[in-house]
Amino acid sequence: MLVHVSVILMCLAIPAKVVNIKGDGARVDFGEGVLREVNVMLVDAKVGDYVLVHAGYVIQVLSEEEALETLRLWNEILDAAEA
Repeated sequence: MLVHVSVILMCLAIPAKVVNIKGDGARVDFGEGVLREVNVMLVDAKVGDYVLVHAGYVIQVLSEEEALETLRLWNEILDAAEA
């Protein structure tokens, strides 16, 4: 008997706001008191910027509008999953 298994992998990047930067490291705020240290060497981020974080690395700088819309969509998904 042959069994075929499909696996779908998805990588997630989460928006955060840059609180401070020191060298290649930055402290970012994911909201609700969640602060983390991440690496910013891949982008030109500044304090106050919104960024996308994946696996501990900032991979993109976002406008505030893009970040807030992404967070709104995440919250919508999480709310639907809880229902």
